[in-house]
Amino acid sequence: MTSITPPPVVLASQSAARAALLTGAGVSFACQGAGVDEAAVKAELIAQSAGPREIALALAEAKAVAVSVRTPGLVIGADQTLDLDGRLFDKPRDPGEAREHLLALRGRTHQLHAALAVAESGEVIWRLTESPSLTMRAFSDAFLADYLAAHGQAILSSVGGYQLERPGIQLFERIEGDYFAILGLPLLPLLALLRARGVLTA
Repeated sequence: MTSITPPPVVLASQSAARAALLTGAGVSFACQGAGVDEAAVKAELIAQSAGPREIALALAEAKAVAVSVRTPGLVIGADQTLDLDGRLFDKPRDPGEAREHLLALRGRTHQLHAALAVAESGEVIWRLTESPSLTMRAFSDAFLADYLAAHGQAILSSVGGYQLERPGIQLFERIEGDYFAILGLPLLPLLALLRARGVLTA
């Protein structure tokens, strides 16, 4: 009986957090930067009145397709946007902007739209967006000052200015939705797809 070799898996990202999630789940994969001009894509979508959820999915698809046209196998593209009542937040550029973002989010509920797209031979074959809701507590100015002093540079890599898997969890009073989606990769649906495609044992 001839065995079928499963397709290789490529993560169209240099994100250490997403790579760590796949590695932790036991998935063999390679990383390859997509080379997508995210700012330009985002600006065009905003001009077309696209919302944060649509932007996340469009960017995930663009990344997956960009790598898939030059790389065989299943290519995973991912993106995440932060949505506060329709307002799109980007990663803070410096600790001062991180402080502004956290003050805007303090005591309020926002959504993280975590989008995934899987492409093969330059075509998107699967897509998904999960949108967990996160409610920040009304933390004190003193807490915020201490938080930024201790973690200011590290949180610049995270949209919203927090890392939930680290002390950023102290910013929150309630979380609803997929924890892995909050970290940037809705893992369970992706693993189901990889099982269906023979990459992982069913």
